[in-house]
Amino acid sequence: MKTVIFIPARYASTRYPGKPLVELRQKDGTTKSLIRMSWEAASAIEGVDAVYVATDDARIADHARGFGAQVVMTSQDCENGTARCADALAQLDDQPDLVVNFQGDAPLTPPWFVEKLIAAMKADPTVAMATPVLRCDRQTYENFVEDRRNGQVGGTTAVFDRHMNALYFSKEVLPYIAPGKLPQPIPVFHHVGVYAYRPDALQSYVDAPVSELETLEGLEQLRFLAAGIPVRCVEVDARGRVFWELNNPGDVARIEAALEAQ
Repeated sequence: MKTVIFIPARYASTRYPGKPLVELRQKDGTTKSLIRMSWEAASAIEGVDAVYVATDDARIADHARGFGAQVVMTSQDCENGTARCADALAQLDDQPDLVVNFQGDAPLTPPWFVEKLIAAMKADPTVAMATPVLRCDRQTYENFVEDRRNGQVGGTTAVFDRHMNALYFSKEVLPYIAPGKLPQPIPVFHHVGVYAYRPDALQSYVDAPVSELETLEGLEQLRFLAAGIPVRCVEVDARGRVFWELNNPGDVARIEAALEAQ
C-alpha cells in the first residue's frame, strides 16, 4: 500500500505567527527549526514512500528545500491541515493508497505512533481515517489543566467508544475530573495530531460543509464526525517519552526540556 506523508505548514498562525521557522535548542546545544525537526521525525517512519512539506509560504518552502525536503506549494485558501493535504494530494501525479497528515508542530512524535496508525489502516480496509491517542501521564494531564487555568489552549483530548471510534475531540480536558479525585490510570487521552486518510475520505472532507463544532473548537477532525464519517482512534504507547505539541510560545521550553531528557 503506497503511503505518503504531508507536513502542512503555514506561516500565519493566529496563536504563534511564524511558528514553523522557530528555532529550538537541541540536546547538543545547536538549534533546528520546528519544521526541520518535524520533517526529520516524519522521515524516520518506516513503510512510507515519500515525505512532503505542504505550504503556501515561500519562506517556509525555501527553508525546507534548504535542508533537503520535497515541497508541494498549496493554495492560500486552505483553512487547515486536512484541506492542505487534500490540495497537495491533487497535485501528485502518482496517487497513493494512504495519506498521512503529520503535524508540523509535533516534532516529538515518535515513529512508532505513525507506524501503528498505518498498520491499523492496512489491517481494516473499512476504516476511512484514523488518528492516534495517548493515555495521559500525570505530567501531561497537569500541563493540560495548567494551560486551561491560564486561559491558554494547549493540546486536544479525545473520547471514544468501546470500538475505538471517536465520540468527540475537544480543546477542553475531557472527561471532566473533579479536583482531588484523579483516578489511576488517568482516563484522559491526549489526541496526537496525526491523521491517516484514504484518498476518498479526504475528498469527502473537502466536499462536506464546515460544521459548527469544527468552527467553535477549531478542530478540523470534527467535520468528519459531523458528516457521519467514523474516525478510528488507535491507542499508542509513549514508551517513556514525553509527547507535546508546540501550540503556544510557552511550549518551546517544554519541548526543549523533553529533548534534553531524551
